[in-house]
Amino acid sequence: MSAPIKVAVTGAAGQIGYALLFRIASGAMFGPNQPVILHLLEVPAEKPQQALTGVAMELDDCAFPLLKGIVTTGDARVAFGDANWCLLVGAKPRGPGMERADLLKDNGRIFIEQGRIIDEVAAADARVAVVGNPANTNAMIAASQAKRLTPDRFTAMVRLDQNRAQTQLAKKAGAETTAVKDIFIYGNHSPTMFPAYAHATIGGQPAAGVINDEAWLQGPFLDTVGKRGAAIIAARGASSAASAANALVDHVRSLVTPGEVHSVAVKSEGHYGFDPNVWAGLPVRTTTPGSYEVVTGYAMDDFAQSRIALTNKELVDERAMVADML
Repeated sequence: MSAPIKVAVTGAAGQIGYALLFRIASGAMFGPNQPVILHLLEVPAEKPQQALTGVAMELDDCAFPLLKGIVTTGDARVAFGDANWCLLVGAKPRGPGMERADLLKDNGRIFIEQGRIIDEVAAADARVAVVGNPANTNAMIAASQAKRLTPDRFTAMVRLDQNRAQTQLAKKAGAETTAVKDIFIYGNHSPTMFPAYAHATIGGQPAAGVINDEAWLQGPFLDTVGKRGAAIIAARGASSAASAANALVDHVRSLVTPGEVHSVAVKSEGHYGFDPNVWAGLPVRTTTPGSYEVVTGYAMDDFAQSRIALTNKELVDERAMVADML
């Protein structure tokens, strides 16, 4: 059994946090031999802190063997203190009539503070995974505040898009989800993201050949994956929570499993035609726990290049909206 690691989770009493914490404590994220100490952050107001206390009580009542401690707090410096992983789930949701630029600026201020504090007080090996939207640009903002931690320590989650794409391909082909391999997400976690179906396989065969319906792949498939979040809100009256929590478990689990190839939003460094200074979804291979390299060998046809150009433009535009924060 390894020494415990400290895992900080923001927005810990929210819907995603509630769906996430029990998975971490059970070993689903870091494995069956990795004890954890949870540092749970909520806004410092009576009602959220009371809810957070209730979540901690439930975690206690589960008697998880791997859970070696719980810290509940409204102080970011306490939450991120010596943390090995910082899971930034909490963010302001987009309200009625709110422009994307307003959301970027409101959440940008949150991620400026959190990025600065993480850089000051987190563990030397700290890794940061951003879920709060707009996740790619929030990761960029947080990373821009760091003087000690390098940009590769800051990732954003596009694994939910990958999981959604994997399921849609499997359903269309009448196959098990486990038969679908190498479907990776390029670009922003937004409707402009691009699941590069041309590189995917189903049962070891090219997915495009198995499905044999280019119009569906370029139309309904992209629309369903890109707009799935909105469809879930329309259906259940609330945004994705359990599936987002599950995707974050997958995101981190893959990042601590050497050899895994998966979709992560990272500083692009110009790969696949992205602006080098935006955080874009890309296929990465985990090299050592927490570290990765971008997989660069995939060729892009004209359609793929046009979709990448579209999502890159959105990321560049978002960066311009928050230029004063960087």
